[in-house]
Amino acid sequence: MTKENIMAKTSFQGPVRSKNNYKLYSTTASTGVEHDRTISDPAMDARRFYLEEWFLQRPGLNANIDQVSTVEVQRALNRNWEALGTNMTTALCTFAGTSGGVKATTAGADQDQAIITPHLDTAATAWAGCLWGTENSVHWETSIQLPAIDNQNVWAGLKLTNAPELATDADQAYFQFLTDADNSGQAFTDFTKLHFVHSINGTDFISQLPITVAADTIYHLKIEIDSDRKAAIFVNGIQYNVSSTSGSTGGTAVTTGTTKSGALKNDVDFIPYNGIEANAGAAEALITHYICMSRNVFE
Repeated sequence: MTKENIMAKTSFQGPVRSKNNYKLYSTTASTGVEHDRTISDPAMDARRFYLEEWFLQRPGLNANIDQVSTVEVQRALNRNWEALGTNMTTALCTFAGTSGGVKATTAGADQDQAIITPHLDTAATAWAGCLWGTENSVHWETSIQLPAIDNQNVWAGLKLTNAPELATDADQAYFQFLTDADNSGQAFTDFTKLHFVHSINGTDFISQLPITVAADTIYHLKIEIDSDRKAAIFVNGIQYNVSSTSGSTGGTAVTTGTTKSGALKNDVDFIPYNGIEANAGAAEALITHYICMSRNVFE
C-alpha cells in the first residue's frame, strides 16, 4: 500500500499539524507528472495578508463604478475591480457563462484592449490601497482561459502600468502570450509559446516556457516572490526555471525546475493586471476565473 493510501485511510484525533502548510495534488495518469492544484494557502498563515477575487460581480469602467448607488448599472458592478483599456466598455465585461469567472472582450478594432485591474481610485479597495511591494514576499496567482487563438496579445501578472509592452515598465513580473508582434513590436522567437517576462531596474529577461497555448484550456499561473525578492513561477502546478539571460527580444527556452529570477529591485510596488489586446480588426476575449494575492503582514 502506498504512503498516499495509508494517509487517506488514517483518522486523527485533534488538529493535524504541518510546519510548512499542505498541498492538494493531482497526477496525470499518462505521464505520472504531479500538479500542485492548491489555490493560495490552504491553511492561512497568521503572518500573511490575503485577498481573493472570485468575481461575484463583474468589473466595469471606473466611471460606472463611481456612479451613485441609485444607478442600476453601478449596483451590479464589482466595487474592487474595474475594466479599462482602449475602447473598453462596461458591457464588454460579462460573466463567462459556461466557465467560472468573467470574460473581458475587446470592442472589435485593431489595438482595442480589455483589461481588468483593482479599482484604482484612492482608498477604493484594499487591492490597491495595500501595497504589493517586492520586499513583502508577494504571492500572486490567477486562472485564465482563451476562447480562441487568433491575433492577440495576452498578459497577466505584476506590472507598474496597464501597458502590455515589455519596454514600458522598468520593473515587472508577468506571463505573456503573443500570436505575433504586430502592435507590440515585441519579437518572440516562438509565438506559439507562453512566456514569463520580468524586468529588474530596466534590464529585461524573457523565459520561453515549453507550453504551447491552446484555446479553451485552463492555465493556472502563479508567481511567488521570496524574502530575497527572487521570483519563482508555476503553471498548472508545475514549477519552471526563470531565465537569467537578459534581452528584450527572442526569449530563452527554459524547462521545469526550481531556478528563480535574480533579486528584483527593492521597494517596487506592483499592480496586478490581466489583459488582452487585439492584433487585428476582430474582437478578442480573455476569461479570468479568479485572482488571489498575499503578502507578509509587515515587511
